[in-house]
Amino acid sequence: MINVTKPFLPPREEYDSYLDQIWKNNWLTNNGPIVNELELRLKDTLDLEHLLFLSNGTIALQIAFKALKLTGEVITTPFSYVATSSSLAWEGLTPVFVDIDRHTLNLDHRLIEKAITDQTTAILATHVYGNPCEIEEIENIARRYGLEVIYDAAHCFGTTYKGTSVFGFGDISTASFHATKLFHTIEGGAVFSNDPEIIATMSRMRNFGHDGPSQFTGVGINGKNSEFHAAMGLVNLKHIADIMATRKRQYQLYIEKLENLEVQFQQINPDATFNYAYLPIIFKTENDLLTAIKALNNHYIFPRRYFYPTLNYLAYVKNTACPIAESISKRILCLPLFHELSDSAIELICRVLVRTQRYHFTDKKTKGFVVKANGKITV
Repeated sequence: MINVTKPFLPPREEYDSYLDQIWKNNWLTNNGPIVNELELRLKDTLDLEHLLFLSNGTIALQIAFKALKLTGEVITTPFSYVATSSSLAWEGLTPVFVDIDRHTLNLDHRLIEKAITDQTTAILATHVYGNPCEIEEIENIARRYGLEVIYDAAHCFGTTYKGTSVFGFGDISTASFHATKLFHTIEGGAVFSNDPEIIATMSRMRNFGHDGPSQFTGVGINGKNSEFHAAMGLVNLKHIADIMATRKRQYQLYIEKLENLEVQFQQINPDATFNYAYLPIIFKTENDLLTAIKALNNHYIFPRRYFYPTLNYLAYVKNTACPIAESISKRILCLPLFHELSDSAIELICRVLVRTQRYHFTDKKTKGFVVKANGKITV
């Protein structure tokens, strides 16, 4: 069986060495020495001055909204994981959906200004599949209208934009270190900001608002993470260069083998160094996608419809039509991609996809198969 993903696990003995430290220190949580070490190592790896390690990527978003004192409406994308919108609703904010660019799959910056009202306080954009948004355009709009910018950069570990970690942009960027991510701490996340005062505020917020043992500064939440999770992060950091090199090679093999498949690939920002975290393909029709899924499942291969459905029709948000996102969401499929995925498995997946696309169309007149060969239709 080939699932869409499989978490990377380092050699057991490397993790065990940190467990010995935890037992020796008898310090399990509450900003322990291994958490501090991970934060320092991440700053060095990413070449960023400020970050906070948190319990997960959703808490990261919620703390970001609180730290920026957002109210009212937040312009965001309908094409993202549900946490992007649900965290806004959870915090009493109103998601205002703007459609996406059909090529990059990111929030279409050309549509943002039309959605701004006197209730708008921020723009929340997702770097979809680790592909950086049109950062300058979004931030120029935000400056003109006095809006905050938060980037949901859950997929972005290792991605850079114009030579800088993509986490370094916006008023706040957030990350997920969930087990399915390129870099993970089993469960985890982070917030990033270039403003030390915002970082200080979020640092208090992640620890119930504590500003000293018996003093509280504002409302807080339990957003801390444990020594055990930080230990997994430290061990995985030792392997991240190999993980990313393998992912790039796998991604490129897919592209090579699917060269003649009639699908659309995501257009990657030309100013980015991409991390190859996901391999999405977009079919011409939803029926094509469903046929491909069935064929793959018959070979015990389980891709994922990600992101599906779009967020603009969730029961707890104001429903707004976003035709491009809705169309792509019905036709997009993320193929298996993980560190231990073999070349032979990738070649099998590609053969199934190509063979299925060539033969599943039926001519209404002849009841025979319509074969796609090098882009030409024959009967």
